[in-house]
Amino acid sequence: MKPGLSLRVSQHLALTPQLQQSIRLLQLSTLELSQEVEQMLDENPFLERTAEEAPREEFGLETADAPAQADEYSADDAIFSGATSASAAGAEGPNDAETPGPGADEPDWSGDGTVEMAPNDAEWGGDAPARTRNDAEGDDADATELARSHESLTAFLHRQALSLRLSEVDCAALRFLIESLNDDGYLEEPLEELAVALAGPDDLEQIEELVHRFTVALRLLQSLEPTGVGARNLAECLTLQLKALDADEEADPDTVKTALTICQQPLEMLARRDIRRLTQLCGDGEERTRAAMALIARLEPRPGRKFVDVERNIIVPDVIVRKAGRANGRDGQHNFIVQLNPDVMPRLRVHDIYAGALRGHKGGEGHQGMQQRLQEARWFIKNIQQRFDTILRVSRAIVERQKSFFTHGELAMRPLVLRDIADELGLHESTISRVTTAKYMATPIGTYELKYFFGSGLGTETGGNASSTAVRALIKQFVSAENPTKPLSDSQIAEMLKEQGIECARRTVAKYREALKIAPANLRKAL
Repeated sequence: MKPGLSLRVSQHLALTPQLQQSIRLLQLSTLELSQEVEQMLDENPFLERTAEEAPREEFGLETADAPAQADEYSADDAIFSGATSASAAGAEGPNDAETPGPGADEPDWSGDGTVEMAPNDAEWGGDAPARTRNDAEGDDADATELARSHESLTAFLHRQALSLRLSEVDCAALRFLIESLNDDGYLEEPLEELAVALAGPDDLEQIEELVHRFTVALRLLQSLEPTGVGARNLAECLTLQLKALDADEEADPDTVKTALTICQQPLEMLARRDIRRLTQLCGDGEERTRAAMALIARLEPRPGRKFVDVERNIIVPDVIVRKAGRANGRDGQHNFIVQLNPDVMPRLRVHDIYAGALRGHKGGEGHQGMQQRLQEARWFIKNIQQRFDTILRVSRAIVERQKSFFTHGELAMRPLVLRDIADELGLHESTISRVTTAKYMATPIGTYELKYFFGSGLGTETGGNASSTAVRALIKQFVSAENPTKPLSDSQIAEMLKEQGIECARRTVAKYREALKIAPANLRKAL
């Protein structure tokens, strides 16, 4: 073959480091963004967090704090605002082509070569007020602080164990078992496995001694509050609680005895409410068996439920929605003000002293490296602001589409898909997907993930669509109003939905019922 030269023209999409960072920040949750900001503050000397009030930089992000006097604004002013070019440029990047272009391994943050203080070097997020709440302010107390003061199951059990007069060895064994409990208060691992984990598989004598100590400690553990803690399985948990009831003078001893017998049988029969079979096994009448099953139903299957750390369940909303003024006379709907939560907005700025020192420094290789770090800090601030700008725009569009939900509840939810918001804002569906993942909205009726407001639609007799969320709420309403002795089957619920003009198959009803964690009709039937 002869060597030769050829010219070929091709097109490809290359994502700049700035655009890659914008995409990555957009999909981060509030906690992940906070971690990213802390890491950048540690790595980049030109970036700083400040609590001082300073002029807010302008990249197109509208003021996050809406006025308290919302009545002065029209519906369009309160809910929508014009799309900004900055958000469109920064958020439209997450298209289907995610492959970085050439040179992505070495990000080029160099800008126009200037080290002058730019307008965007001012503090961002400066209008977010610092939190100065006092923990003793009652309802205004920080929920996180309240959660931290919540006593865990482990601490509660350790505190009770201090009142027991035990030897040092037994105290250590009890402490070890307490630490081995799961969040529900169950001891999942067998005592033999716990002993082997401590002594090793070869020391049989030591294993036997540990099993004996653990057996004694387990009896002590199961005598502590809450009743049922330390059980190895559900049957043992229920049995421990029934034995505690047996010592109560108010409990019917015959009913408790029958309940104990039921717990000794396979729990599948209890779950299926197989009264006839349980009556035969217990040797008692059907009436007493029903009373015993009702007694078991009032027990706590998860003793550690109320001790679960509530801090992990705390959700810090990214967006806050408030009612604005009175409801409209025509449709009874309110206007709503949508604003960013100032508590989640990092307050960042470029360090003016370092930037000024760099401006007066002579050129050189080190000068170019520091100039690149300065530009990196500027882009980081800009990309964070574009992230919140996009979240705010998407949230406003969602609120405008779902006004009926915020006014009347789940039954008024409208069908909505990502493409609807994407087309309205001129963004890509992948961008809307990133914005709505792990982002939360605090509303007058609760806190919801942004994805909650999206759902497919079911056909209606009038040719329209009903949101799947509204259909699930309707199913929940039907079940809550049903006759406990004659619960509604999935087919009956499907017929009731058809009477409401909603075409919903029985299989779809079953799927929605399971998503709502509603038991089948045979398990909902009252004893």
